[in-house]
Amino acid sequence: MSGRFVRSSKYREEQCYDNIRISKNAWDTNLVKANSTYLSVNWEASGGGAFAVIPLNEKGRLPDQLPLFRGHKAVVLDTDWNPFDDSLIASGSDDGKAFIWRVPEDFTLRTEEKEEPQDVAPVQQLSGHSRKVGHVLFNPAAANVLATSSGDYTVKLWDVEAGSPRLTLKHTDIVQSLSWSANGSLLVTTSRDKKLRIWDVRQEAPAHIAPGHAGAKNSRVTWLGEHDRVATTGFSKMSDRQLGLWDIRDPKEPVGGFQMLDAISGVCMPFWDDSTQCLYLAGKGDGNIRYFEYEHDKFEYLSEYKSGDPQRGVAFLPKRGVNMHENEVMRAFKTVNDSYIEPISFIVPRRAEVFQGDIYPPVVGMKPAMSAAEWFEGAEGLPPKIDLESVYEGEEPTEMAPTSKPVSRVPSSSTLLSPSKKEPEPAPSKREPEPVKKPPQPSPAFRSPPPSMKEQTSSIAALASKFDDKEDSSSGEDDTSSFEEVAKPVERHQPRPPEKHTQNTEPEAITRKLSSPISPTKLAAPISTSKPASSGPPASSSQPLSAGLSASLDQITLQDIKTLLETQSRTILGQSEKIALLTEEVDRLKNTIGDRM
Repeated sequence: MSGRFVRSSKYREEQCYDNIRISKNAWDTNLVKANSTYLSVNWEASGGGAFAVIPLNEKGRLPDQLPLFRGHKAVVLDTDWNPFDDSLIASGSDDGKAFIWRVPEDFTLRTEEKEEPQDVAPVQQLSGHSRKVGHVLFNPAAANVLATSSGDYTVKLWDVEAGSPRLTLKHTDIVQSLSWSANGSLLVTTSRDKKLRIWDVRQEAPAHIAPGHAGAKNSRVTWLGEHDRVATTGFSKMSDRQLGLWDIRDPKEPVGGFQMLDAISGVCMPFWDDSTQCLYLAGKGDGNIRYFEYEHDKFEYLSEYKSGDPQRGVAFLPKRGVNMHENEVMRAFKTVNDSYIEPISFIVPRRAEVFQGDIYPPVVGMKPAMSAAEWFEGAEGLPPKIDLESVYEGEEPTEMAPTSKPVSRVPSSSTLLSPSKKEPEPAPSKREPEPVKKPPQPSPAFRSPPPSMKEQTSSIAALASKFDDKEDSSSGEDDTSSFEEVAKPVERHQPRPPEKHTQNTEPEAITRKLSSPISPTKLAAPISTSKPASSGPPASSSQPLSAGLSASLDQITLQDIKTLLETQSRTILGQSEKIALLTEEVDRLKNTIGDRM
């Protein structure tokens, strides 16, 4: 997916949401949030705080007077949509309260000329913080469980149905960002004290506390879906923007270290797409959105959407709301000049007119895994997923059968508190016999040596036959000349095979065939005795050759020549197998690279 397949709306009046007054408050938030039906915007309003809800299908220039969601006594700092109810939204404000709102049925921004827009009132008030509520975030697995962070250095977990806080997570400084795990049992936070905390929320205690980004500016965090990894964005001491990948079981330092992005001063807002395993980074103050693919425990840079219009807030649409008929994998909404919102589509360039199952795997639907009461009692689980092909066909979403595999990918709180028990569990008994079973495999295996080695083997056979003929005819000059030719390959090839390389190639599986079966003892013999062979007979025989041809014929016997030839043959056969092993490894790497491409 390249940058040229990221489409922004060129026609502002037709595709954008214009005539919007976005809040100018300096609090670090995304300003906008989206679900498959509505878009919420922190509004610049007088006489208390307010935010607006915009139906996604009402594009173009909006009326000058809109029905706003009013009720806060101070500016609204953050909003969040309920993942299992598109009409339920929570808000946090500078007045220290969090409100729950419900969007009226058939809600619209366009009224008749004589009608005045009617503001919407909250349906529930959540009071418990002593200072401003900076972030609100619904639990992704349990129904009506809300997390709120405040300037009083706490994060409270609310039972929205009861309207009361049930749990409190105490920090030492202001929380800058928070994110839930996929099963809703763990919470990760970043704060102004430059610490990364992974919480076992129902124990009201952090499972891990690790140093985060060293820079003084704000940092952000997002959980990578069903993985046991989190991603953070922040700044270094030199104010360079960084990206970090953390293992929640051992977050002492980021996996592979921090990845430097650039030197722009704006905060990076991370967004994770679990279906395509991609991470999107949108920078505040610039117009770029870059995206990475998570693979092999690292982020691989893919491409970047560039725009000259800077953005202060960005929101991404849930996967069930994208246009699958145009192969749209993600859709973002960015604020431009605090006056309008522009949608940006990330599209896979395909011409197929059928459902593309590889880019639209099952996603979380509208049904929670448990109720709020069950969650507070300790229940865990992933919400059921829906088949997007049914949505593509215009039918009711088909719920997929629950699977237990994703649950194991997110470790429970007990494994976090004792990470040492987690590591030995992956069946060490299964891994130990593998290196024992694999080395014996070369003994019964047969493979044909490479063509180059066949030529060498045939040349050695020719030399051997030459020795036999010359011994019968007892001609010394030919024997000595042919013996000198045999000694040279021994001196060339024996220094080549290093001991480390033989150790790495021994566990590899062998599938090809040799010209004759070789046992492990025979393979080890030429490797361990190759140096004495080169320093013994060849050295002693080369000295009499330099002294004179007649003296060498008297000292060398036919048995010595045959013994030397057998040693050289075993050495060459051992080398041929190692070359074949290397050839097989190169072919395997080529196939792996070809599959990735």
